[in-house]
Amino acid sequence: MGTVTRGTTNPNRLRRMDRWIAAVHGAELRRAGDPVAVDLGYGAAPWTAVELLSRLRTVAPRARVVGVEIEPARVTAARPYEREGLVFRHGGFEIPVPQRPCLVRAANVLRQYDESQVGEVWERLCARLAPATGVSRGGLLVEGTCDEIGRRHVWVALGPEGPRTVTLATRLGSLDRPSDLAERLPKALIHRNVPGEPVHAFLRDFDRAWAAAAPYASYGARQRWIRAVRDLTADWPVTDGPARWRQGEVTVRWEALAPRG
Repeated sequence: MGTVTRGTTNPNRLRRMDRWIAAVHGAELRRAGDPVAVDLGYGAAPWTAVELLSRLRTVAPRARVVGVEIEPARVTAARPYEREGLVFRHGGFEIPVPQRPCLVRAANVLRQYDESQVGEVWERLCARLAPATGVSRGGLLVEGTCDEIGRRHVWVALGPEGPRTVTLATRLGSLDRPSDLAERLPKALIHRNVPGEPVHAFLRDFDRAWAAAAPYASYGARQRWIRAVRDLTADWPVTDGPARWRQGEVTVRWEALAPRG
């Protein structure tokens, strides 16, 4: 289910997303009896699936990755890269794995779809996630968009119940102002970056906080980012702390940025 993407991919393109997943979801993966992760729509080359396995195993040694592609030729081309813990399958949004995965990563997949289609795709993918239990919040869907070499990335994290958070991540040395990340907003938000919408107000406030933190630039872009994010917490529900801010990240509750209407 779905349509073929352009397939553009580069080694290390999804490193920011992968590191965030390992940091915030590693404990869930370790607790899982069979920690299966799906790299949905990995593209014309299997680099991102190979890298995902390597990064997940630093926090969950039993993790397995299934690369899923809707284009059969891409699956055939990826098969030589299979190894213990890594396989490739033909499929789409139906997620052709027998068990419910603990993680589905869908990077740069929904960019070509209409905004009106996003909700339905999210629901379908969330329904395939491992369910919540007494000791687990359930599986995680991470859906977002990044530039060609992974310097700027924005993603939404969803659980079986629906959207949870939005994360903005960037290479700070390449950033002029936080709203530069607007062009990498996922499909659910990119067309909502207009006056009157929460995501537009958030980026406006972030730019103002960044400008106010200009004196900290003498200590480096990282210190300026940390100060700007700290100021944001007065008005926006930021869910992470300095350990993630230092990585050039900030995570906000979905409800605060969700589209109106």
